[in-house]
Amino acid sequence: MALPTPSMDTSIPMLLPSSSIPRPSSHPHLEWTPKRYLSDPQPPPMDDARVLEQEMAAARQLQDGKAVKKTRPRRTVDFNAGMGRWNLLRKHRPNSTYVPSMRPAPPFIVDLLPPIAYPANSSTSLCTKFIHTSTNKIRCPVNVVTWTPEGRRVLTGSTSGEFTLWNGLTFNFETILQAHDSAVRAFQFTHSGSFLASADQNGIIKYFQPNMNNLTAWAGHREAIRGLSFSPDDRRFATASDDSTIRIWAFEESREESVLTGHGWDVKCVEWHPSKGLLVSGSKDNQIKFWDPRTGAVLSTLHQHKNTIQGLAWSPNGNLVASASRDQTVRVFDIRAMKEFRVLRGHKKEVCSVTWHPVHPILVSGGSEGAVLHWDLGGPEPTTLQSVTQPRATLSQAHDSNIWSMAFHPIGHLLVTASNDHTTRFWSRERPGDVTSVFSGGGEKPPEIIDMSGQDDEDDAMVPGFSYGGTNKWWGKDEDTLIGLGDNSYAQRAPMGDDPMGSDDFIPGFGTADNFGGGAVDPLPGQEEMWTADSRGDSRGEDWGNRRGGWTGRGRGYNPNGPRRGRY
Repeated sequence: MALPTPSMDTSIPMLLPSSSIPRPSSHPHLEWTPKRYLSDPQPPPMDDARVLEQEMAAARQLQDGKAVKKTRPRRTVDFNAGMGRWNLLRKHRPNSTYVPSMRPAPPFIVDLLPPIAYPANSSTSLCTKFIHTSTNKIRCPVNVVTWTPEGRRVLTGSTSGEFTLWNGLTFNFETILQAHDSAVRAFQFTHSGSFLASADQNGIIKYFQPNMNNLTAWAGHREAIRGLSFSPDDRRFATASDDSTIRIWAFEESREESVLTGHGWDVKCVEWHPSKGLLVSGSKDNQIKFWDPRTGAVLSTLHQHKNTIQGLAWSPNGNLVASASRDQTVRVFDIRAMKEFRVLRGHKKEVCSVTWHPVHPILVSGGSEGAVLHWDLGGPEPTTLQSVTQPRATLSQAHDSNIWSMAFHPIGHLLVTASNDHTTRFWSRERPGDVTSVFSGGGEKPPEIIDMSGQDDEDDAMVPGFSYGGTNKWWGKDEDTLIGLGDNSYAQRAPMGDDPMGSDDFIPGFGTADNFGGGAVDPLPGQEEMWTADSRGDSRGEDWGNRRGGWTGRGRGYNPNGPRRGRY
């Protein structure tokens, strides 16, 4: 039976005390009423000097016959706000395990905390969103990359022997240094962050201060040095070389302490345990060896791989070691039982590099096909029905050639990759509610939805891996999947006759603008050519010889008056 609907004048019993019920004021002339700021908030006014400067720059471009470029803020991924909220939350949260719940909606982007705030949620550390591509003016393969100890800059080493510093917040070029006369093959900062040791194709070892001041140099090996790693106390470091040896050096004296022999072919990588006196090395003889650095004895040898081991990485806690091999697999070994922990199959070609996330049990591997795969090792072990561990996230076209090196930011919110396609690329975590994230694609990066609003009709949108309109060639490859480009990403074709390298909107190496020198663009060497060159002593692309030049100017991308791209 339906209940009668009460009329509007029916008195409803109040459950609140009578003192809390608002009553009309008996002195209306004493009530406060606002007199100012009655209108809605307005955006701040434009700076007159800045507007005048922009108009003068546009007028100069028109006089020179150049198209007027739009001024856009520089893209950035700023972690300071999240770190501040995390530090405040740690002081005011009700218990030590409380973390605000995240929801897949854009309003929760501002509440995203650093990865360390989500110890049980590894999905907050999948760096699969494309942010920026950095390329030098002198284009050559980038062999190694690392973050500076304070996490403010990225240092890369290339086959031209140059060190390049990139800003870790806005990703723009900072400085370049001709550090070596041949290709840089390995470098590493000391754990204290006070020094940098580097090695090159000719077997030369050099020390640098953080300001890139060269302290010393000497010949450490007869052939190319492929790996370099410091001991936990920074007193010693180990180098691996194509002369089939591993040498341990006293850091302060630059003195050789011992030579470890046992590999039957080129030693491609060596890593010192993060807390113990233990070395692990990988070689072209398909073997992984564990060494005692005090006695030089081989403790154990692993024969699981069927081809060259190209990369090794210790987990942050030191219990696991991951190996990348040319047999297209990544294998993880548990040194506590000296057993194989996982076999990770997902790359279509050989695996070139591997690295661990600093917070979560996430392993990232890079292959020669240009793919970056994220593996989550925190889940359950594979069953008999599903014997192969599937990648947690896949970037199948992150680069267009071998990914030689990768490094996570010390906080874990950014990933930087260095490739044989001459580029260094930055990747960040997905944002809550992003429809183009790997979560909506089942682990595979789906095609990006490009927002064309606010752009003129004549502007050509361009994303990494795609050429400009009218051309279908990018290094002779057909692209069928877009790389995850942010929703504030722009690209603009440089007019004919302009200097495309002086533009921040130009991404070198993509599309027809790469042919700015007037000559044809040479395609990247194939895998057969590169590994044929490997037998001649150069396994990472062409050797640029003994080019000298010291400081070579500003490189690519720094234009203080040019457009800047923005991202939050």
